[in-house]
Amino acid sequence: MASQLSLVVVLTTCSLLLPITHQAQSSQTQLLLQVRRQLENPKVLDSWEKTYDICLTKPSSTLAVTCERGVVTELRIIGDKLYRPAKFLGYWLPNQTLSENFVMDSFITTITRLTTLRVLILVSLGLWGPLPDKIHRLFALEVLDFSSNFLYGSIPPKICAITGLQTLTLDNNYFNGTIPDWLDSLSNLTVLQLESNHFNGTIPESISKVTTLTVLSLSSNNLSGKIPDLSSLNKLEMLDLRVNELDSGLPGLPNGLVTVLLSKNSLTGEILQQYASLNRLQHLDLSFNFLRGVPPEGLFSLPYISYLNLGSNMLSGTLSDDLVCGAQLGFVDLSMNRLFGDIPACLSSNSNSNKRTVKLGGNCLSGGSEKQHDLKYCEVGNMTEKSRKKEVVMMVAIIGVCFVIMFFSVVFFVICRRSCQRALTEKKLLQKPVSDNSATGFSSELLANARYISQSVKLGTQILPTYRVFSVEELKEATKNFERSSFIGEGSIGKLYKGRLENGTYVAIRCLALYKRYSIRNLKLRLDLLAKLRHPNLVRLLGHCIDGAADDADVNRVFLVYEFVPSGTLRSYLSESSLEKVIKWPDRLQVLIGIAKAVHFLHTGIIPGSVNNRLKINSVLLDEHFVAKLSDYGLSIITEEIYRHQVKVEDQQIQTNPAIEIARDLDDDDVYSFGHIILEVLTGPRFESGEFTNVDLLIKSLSDNEDADQLLDPIVLATCSQESLSLVVSIAAKCLSVETSSRPSVEEVLWNLQYAAQVQGAADGDLKSEVTSQA
Repeated sequence: MASQLSLVVVLTTCSLLLPITHQAQSSQTQLLLQVRRQLENPKVLDSWEKTYDICLTKPSSTLAVTCERGVVTELRIIGDKLYRPAKFLGYWLPNQTLSENFVMDSFITTITRLTTLRVLILVSLGLWGPLPDKIHRLFALEVLDFSSNFLYGSIPPKICAITGLQTLTLDNNYFNGTIPDWLDSLSNLTVLQLESNHFNGTIPESISKVTTLTVLSLSSNNLSGKIPDLSSLNKLEMLDLRVNELDSGLPGLPNGLVTVLLSKNSLTGEILQQYASLNRLQHLDLSFNFLRGVPPEGLFSLPYISYLNLGSNMLSGTLSDDLVCGAQLGFVDLSMNRLFGDIPACLSSNSNSNKRTVKLGGNCLSGGSEKQHDLKYCEVGNMTEKSRKKEVVMMVAIIGVCFVIMFFSVVFFVICRRSCQRALTEKKLLQKPVSDNSATGFSSELLANARYISQSVKLGTQILPTYRVFSVEELKEATKNFERSSFIGEGSIGKLYKGRLENGTYVAIRCLALYKRYSIRNLKLRLDLLAKLRHPNLVRLLGHCIDGAADDADVNRVFLVYEFVPSGTLRSYLSESSLEKVIKWPDRLQVLIGIAKAVHFLHTGIIPGSVNNRLKINSVLLDEHFVAKLSDYGLSIITEEIYRHQVKVEDQQIQTNPAIEIARDLDDDDVYSFGHIILEVLTGPRFESGEFTNVDLLIKSLSDNEDADQLLDPIVLATCSQESLSLVVSIAAKCLSVETSSRPSVEEVLWNLQYAAQVQGAADGDLKSEVTSQA
């Protein structure tokens, strides 16, 4: 009797719970259908139309809904809006973001009604707008992933209230501002991925207190300053801080790290000996920094190390003959440093390891097959610490003396200015640099607070010459009164001469003509701004001279004095007339990357940026180390008056020929001009000869892989991998889009070129391994 009564109770309870469960399922389904409508019915959610209970949807790689007891605990939707536009200004973009009717705040309001969510993954759906603070209402969240959307603004501070959050992934968005300083309040956070956004400022010290972290990725942002000591993050396995502007010494690291990626920053100092004791380390990339000294021997013999890239730094000294390489070490790059002496046995081409790829070119090593420099080149980088200190003290003393001289010069000028007429003041301004508070042009306050990347403090022992003002007499003497033998060439904005200064330094001197109605004060402010543009991939501007005594009473002559780059233009390294120095595809990629870095710096490295540089392949020079250096940059900053005069003439022509306006807009766009440079790098001398008259047809043929053998430079075809080539052709096509909004940003161009170089490097490594094994 008792058992029968118990059975009745159970059945009654179940009968009462079933409607509640069904009601809950119905409510959750309605919420999810509302989510679908707000996402504007993406194809990935088509299956929701065919079921009364979305919780029963079969999971796939792009869609998963997990329910427990009738409520949703996991929602994963991965869309197909993968394209990352060149520019995003915070508004909807047709076919890329959700429509202009989409409201991020309303969407998150709907999502937060799914209060039982533990996993929320919404990727590549075209979401746009700031991420609302109310996201913290999902108090049960453990995984939050909004990567590859169009979210901007700062990360909502109230996320710190989601105490159970373990994974925060916001990659490939447009978040800006600084990295939050409250991340240490997330006591369960194990994965933090914020790469490919627009974060700036420094990495907060508080991040070293998030001791639960296993993955920390902040790459491809605009982070600068010091990297905090991370040695307390004992669970950290992957650290990725690549492609930023970090300029400190290397940080302390925890012993459990497996992957460390710090390349493409401005890190200085020596490689810490502690790194040689990271016994779990498999992948270490410190390339493209300013590291010096001899790398610790223990790095090469770590038990699990398989990839070691220390290339393109300032490492100096000799490697030990007894250097031991670990059994797992398959790739070593020490190229483009200042190492000298013999190559250790385990890194030589005669090594017993047939599978190891070693890059040693660009040093001063003996006995290697790759191109090396003379020993004198590396001796510069092997200065003793004592001599460095002496040099620093001397520089400080010189700067102090210069400061005193400048101070008294300014005082003297102010006194003169008060007692002299404006014309006399203008004459003195032509002869020497002075402070100016003029409101015309760029203000002195703007110049004082300009944000720029000062590479001179990051080049270690390579001290850049101080910018100075030259006299007309100095330049006449340097060029033998600008005689014909010193004439190099003539562009659209002035003649170029080669000169030799009194100290023996060769320089390139560009002569510009500016109307005198163009204020000298304004001109000097602009020259001061141009002087701040210092970058390893820019031809250094050493100084200027303003000559107001020209024959034409209405014109001032302005001379810009640059370093002389003797190795010639990039075009000369693509020519069939000198096959012995024609560069191969991997080297061409590195040159393109150098140009892209220079243009990216011009656009973003100083405020206001220099965005109209009229790029041409003849403006790209290669130094003796095949480093690309861009010349004739930033001239729009000081030649605005020339351009204004040209525009007036062109505007009159446009009235009868509208096509001129389109052509002018294209020429003024650096990305479009860069696309032309890429095309010439791809096709070689035939592009210069005018063989390809229709650029649109050429790029279409290359994109469709039609007649590539007839279109591409044979050197490119012989030395490239198909995947690397396709990536470069694709980015060139985007650069040459007639629609400005369809062109990529310089940052995107740079990223794609670097990726193409990585793909090519991997292909070259595979080919070398295959050839070695066959041998």
